[in-house]
Amino acid sequence: MTYNVAKRRLVTVVCNEQSGGGRAGRVLGKVARRLREGLPASQLHVVTSDSFEQARDLTRTAALEATAGDIVVVMGGDGMAHLGLNACANTDATLGIIPAGTGNDFARGVGVPSSIKEAVEALVQGRTRVVDLSHVSNGAGERYVGAVVSSGYDARVNRATNDIKLRFGPLSYGYIALRELANFSPIHYRLTIDGEPRELDAMLVAVCNTGVFGGGMQISPDADPSDGLLDVTIIHEASRGKLMRLLPLTYTGSFVKDSAVERFRAARVEVDGDGLFAMGDGEEIGDVPVTVECAPSALRVIVS
Repeated sequence: MTYNVAKRRLVTVVCNEQSGGGRAGRVLGKVARRLREGLPASQLHVVTSDSFEQARDLTRTAALEATAGDIVVVMGGDGMAHLGLNACANTDATLGIIPAGTGNDFARGVGVPSSIKEAVEALVQGRTRVVDLSHVSNGAGERYVGAVVSSGYDARVNRATNDIKLRFGPLSYGYIALRELANFSPIHYRLTIDGEPRELDAMLVAVCNTGVFGGGMQISPDADPSDGLLDVTIIHEASRGKLMRLLPLTYTGSFVKDSAVERFRAARVEVDGDGLFAMGDGEEIGDVPVTVECAPSALRVIVS
């Protein structure tokens, strides 16, 4: 006689203990206790990572081994969210995010609560949302990006922010943005939008799935990550004085009303230009040319 024993849902938590200045590691025990209490029918597996490479391998293994209903939870900042969405994209795994870093832009953009406590409660409640991702490819390879693929001024600010040793949380990006503006000149872009070539001079071209980057800047305030399209924001050549006035308005999204700003939607965007490089979810993507395509309904994520 054989018996069919139902497999318990597996919830794997991969934590970067150094995120948020060590806050993730300090609260991990409390998080695990609440998940065991709130998900008694699930099997909870908690692991910590010592490096980017180890976190990537842990999340990818968990996602590939997942069956329908299993959850892969990443606990950390935007880097962990980026690893998690790449691991879980187009698999049976559902992504959970506990935002314990400083930016948490992808989490904010898809509807994950901003506090650790509320994000854990969202995991207990288990409400999910299916969202698009951006599929990004260039000479360095391919990956998914959840929030924004940036190039030009914004990419340089992002790289410089990653390189500074003294951090001020989300304010770091704003500080570097002001510093970099003093010496930045418009870039000549070569774009292909849904097969149509276009050349222009601009400060930046941001290709968005969700519309938040830089620790809360709303570069595309009405971007919908489930509409099957990319949202593109271009800030055309403008005086430094105007750009200084627009910069604080990116935190509310009201900068889009200015005549220097152009926005549209597309399914595929190719970005090229001399001296350009691309960033995605705050991570280095590499040199252009880079192709960004919408990957509809690529990810299931737990939201509030």
